[in-house]
Amino acid sequence: MRRFADSLERRGESTARLVSQQNGMIWPLSIISNAAAPVAILRSMAELAEARTFETRRPSKKGHTIVRQEPVGVVGAIVAWNYPQLLAMAKIAPALAAGCTVVLKPAPETALDAYVLGEAAEDAGLPPGVLNIVAGGVRAGEALVAHPGVDKIAFTGSTAAGQAIGEAAGRSLKRVSLELGGKSAAVVLPDADLDVFARSLDDAVFKNGGQTCTTNSRILVPHGRSQEVLDVLAAYVDDLAMGDPLDDAVTLGPMVSDQHRERVRNYIRLGESEGFQLVRGGAEPPDGLTRGWFVSPTIFGGVDNNSRLAQEEIFGPVISVIPYESEDEAVRIANDTVFGLGGVVFTEDHEHGLDIASRIRSGTMGINYFSMDMGSPFGGVKHSGIGREFGPEALDYYLEYRSIYV
Repeated sequence: MRRFADSLERRGESTARLVSQQNGMIWPLSIISNAAAPVAILRSMAELAEARTFETRRPSKKGHTIVRQEPVGVVGAIVAWNYPQLLAMAKIAPALAAGCTVVLKPAPETALDAYVLGEAAEDAGLPPGVLNIVAGGVRAGEALVAHPGVDKIAFTGSTAAGQAIGEAAGRSLKRVSLELGGKSAAVVLPDADLDVFARSLDDAVFKNGGQTCTTNSRILVPHGRSQEVLDVLAAYVDDLAMGDPLDDAVTLGPMVSDQHRERVRNYIRLGESEGFQLVRGGAEPPDGLTRGWFVSPTIFGGVDNNSRLAQEEIFGPVISVIPYESEDEAVRIANDTVFGLGGVVFTEDHEHGLDIASRIRSGTMGINYFSMDMGSPFGGVKHSGIGREFGPEALDYYLEYRSIYV
C-alpha cells in the first residue's frame, strides 16, 4: 500500500490536471483532492492495518472463543465524477487494508484518471487481480451489483442510483455502503459574525461549483439579518473569476457536462418562475463565456423551504436563502428534508452552536466552518446514505466478524 501511495504521488500533478480536463475542477482544488488526498488516505490505512488487532481470544463457558475480523471479500466500488480520485481511494484503501480485492467502476465522465490508479498499482507491485478497473455506464454498474461473485458494493453518487443499488443488493443480501446526495443547511444565528460566514463560503457553499454532496445550498437566516447575508453572498459571487479551470486565477470552473449544465439551469428557471428574489445570476450564460459548460452562480432570496428549489439536490452553484423567525423554526427547517449529510451553524457562542448542531439530524456538522476531516468518519443519514468513509471506522465496513469456539 505504501508503494502504491508513492507511485500515485509521483503521478500527482499530471493526475490532477487530467481530472480537471475531464470534469472542470479548478486546479488548486484538484491538486488537493485528486493528488494529495488519495495518497494520504492510502498511507493512513496502511498504518491502521499494521496497528489493528484482527484476532482476539475470549474466555467462554466451555473454553475460549477466537474472534476474527476477516475481509468481506470482493468489493465493487462505483464512484461519481465530482472528486474521482478521492472517492475511489476512499473505497480502495480500506478494502486493501482489510484484505479485500476491488473491482472499480469509474464514472463515464472521469474514466481516464481511473487508469492512472491501475498504472500506479502495477508499478507498486500489487498482485494481478487485487485491483481491477471496469469502465462503462449504467449497465456495467448494474452487472457489478448483480454479480454473485461480488460480496460488497461501495457506492458514491445520487440518491436515486443508491436506492436502486440498495434494492438490487438486498435481493442477494449483499453488503452495501452508500454515500449519497444532500441538501445541507447553513444556519446563520442572530449573533453570527458575517466576516466568518464570508470566509467559509469557498468550502461550505461553493466548493467545486456546488458539485459537492455536502454543499450547504440552503442558507437559513434570521428575518432581521436577511439583507445583510444576501449582501455578503452577492459580494462573494461578484468576486468569483470564471474560466479555464487550469488557470490559477480562476475560482469557479464549468459544470461537468452540457447535460448537467442544462439540469442546473432548469432549476434556476424554476426558481425564477416561482417568483423568488433573484439576487445574482440567472439561467442565461455568464457574460463573456461563449465556450464551456458554465453556469452563472445564482443566489435566490426569500425561498420557501417547501419548494423544489429548497428540497431537491441541484448539484450546482445555486443557493437558496430561507428566512426564519426563531431558532426552533431554524432547526425545524434544517431538518425538513429527506437528506442528512452536512450542515454548519454560524454563531459567536460556540457552546450554543454545538447545542443547535446536535438538534439537526445530519451525519456531519460544522461550527463556523465546514471542511471534511479525513481522519474522522464521514457519511449521511436518511436519504444521504448508509455507512461511513474515512478514519479508522471506515475499515469496519470491509470486514466480517467470525467466532470460532475452542
